[in-house]
Amino acid sequence: MCLLLLALPFAAALVSAGHYKGIPCSVKESIQRPPRGWNRQGSAPLDHLLELRIALTQPHFPVLEKHLLEVSNPNHERYGAYLSKEETEELMAPHPETLDVVNEWLSSHGINNEHLYRSSAQDWVTIRVSVAVAEEMLDTKYHIYTHSDTGESTVRTTSYSLPESLHKHVELIQPTTMFTRPRPFRSTLHWSKTVSSDSMSPSNGTITGPAGNPVDVSCNATITIDCLKQIYNSVGYNTSATNGNQIAISSYLEEYANNQDLQQFFQLENLMAYGSNYTFVSINGGLNNQTSAAAGVEANLDTQFAYGLTYPTQATLYSTGGLPPYIPEAQFPMNGNEPYVDWLHHLLSQKHLPQTISTSYGDDEQTVPHSYAKRLCSGFAALGARGVSLLFGSGDGGVAGVMSSNNSATEQCFSNDSSNKAMFIPTFPAACPYVTSVGGTHHIHETAASFSGGGFSNYFPRPAYQNKAVTTYLKRLAGTYEGLYNPNGRAFPDVAAQAANFLIVYQGQQQYVFGTSCATPTFASFVSMLNDARISAGRPPLGFLNQWLYEKGYAALNDITAGNNPGCGTKGFNATIGWDPGTSNYYLRPSWRVVVPGHPR
Repeated sequence: MCLLLLALPFAAALVSAGHYKGIPCSVKESIQRPPRGWNRQGSAPLDHLLELRIALTQPHFPVLEKHLLEVSNPNHERYGAYLSKEETEELMAPHPETLDVVNEWLSSHGINNEHLYRSSAQDWVTIRVSVAVAEEMLDTKYHIYTHSDTGESTVRTTSYSLPESLHKHVELIQPTTMFTRPRPFRSTLHWSKTVSSDSMSPSNGTITGPAGNPVDVSCNATITIDCLKQIYNSVGYNTSATNGNQIAISSYLEEYANNQDLQQFFQLENLMAYGSNYTFVSINGGLNNQTSAAAGVEANLDTQFAYGLTYPTQATLYSTGGLPPYIPEAQFPMNGNEPYVDWLHHLLSQKHLPQTISTSYGDDEQTVPHSYAKRLCSGFAALGARGVSLLFGSGDGGVAGVMSSNNSATEQCFSNDSSNKAMFIPTFPAACPYVTSVGGTHHIHETAASFSGGGFSNYFPRPAYQNKAVTTYLKRLAGTYEGLYNPNGRAFPDVAAQAANFLIVYQGQQQYVFGTSCATPTFASFVSMLNDARISAGRPPLGFLNQWLYEKGYAALNDITAGNNPGCGTKGFNATIGWDPGTSNYYLRPSWRVVVPGHPR
């Protein structure tokens, strides 16, 4: 990737001679004010470098979405007939006129093909320019913004403009109006060295699990690989190492999975996996730091449980760098570029993809501009059309969204606009309708984990596959919390799984961790097992899960009817019969008799 590094005098000369000089601009995107906590300090240095990502319009996305909904619908004749890389890219590609118009605009600023990077489908263009050039191109002014809680600084603007002729060709440009805290996408994990007192129980004997099978009573206090297999009725199922099935974990924000910890975990919880490894993939400079001090709790949890549960399934770890090169400056210790686009670019450019991918990161939906969230969600849809099951954690702040750095999210329960409206805070990407969102439970029998994120999106409308389940719940809600949530929004999470007292190895020590970060790789692992069974039987993988879950898959899952997810000074949503945003509609309990042999095609 070769990106332009523009020197100010040279750039100014090119711009002044540009074809677009003097053409009136109009606002493309703006926000009333930055999210709560971000305060403007002063003008950004003119020589500070920005990596601008330009999303070109995708005129054929409705056709791609139609394909996705057909190939993932168990009642459709095309179920499982996933698209190829080439077919997907054709439906993501911009119109040739768009490429010509945008190329001309970039060229007028001295930016030609050799100075930029294009995504595989040509639908994203990435350039690197100074603040001075970006301000000229976007008819805006960048400032330094500092967060009052964390002290972190970033360079952003609250509005940018483009020539009118570009508006129908450019969907968005970032980083401009996107503010996130404290980093682009935070882990939904919180952890402790001791088991919570309410989970303590006798260590000997068994209890009856949800599938009617015996489960060690110790699983009420400590969750291990064996416990999950017992709870979710998969004891004795052995996956294949050679049928082509794969599971992958996404890692961001300099979270590193420590291989020594992984092997120690295997010795402790799955001795058969001891000595096995995974494929490491670096994206945008993502590192694989193996020093003990660099071990990440999140990365260790994800890899240890996902790879331990699915061994010997082929495993991959994507490490995406969120700190691309920049000019070091005292007031900018970190670059604010959001790493999901790089992750998507890489995956969509690959001919072959893992069938199941687990991601335990997210942020409050309202901190991500609507246009940006919508475009990322479209990228997730493209992966689904290719047969990939995407699992995302629903967050750990109950109805208050993603937990803040001090584990108190209640003060965040207001809109970011001038209305300062009290509201529940949905999370992203969990609220994207093209991913499967995973909430959390605890104990046997399962109860909603109080931290489990859930609610309704303010960005995305409720998809048709949710109508029956969600409207039933809304009738039971009978107006409770009216005005605090969007009853017409995409409802989440879709499923839930155990999310407390997971025993991992971190920096050579056994530790307990809690969060939907536990539930997400757990659910993903059992999805991967289902894919393993289907692939071995000559059937396609499950792909985008949600239509199947709401149409038929729920028959193999158990309903959660106890607990709630408090936040924003309320008790949150209660778990009840059928779907609910307190835990999701059901928690995971794979039944091989129901889900695999009895599943269509």
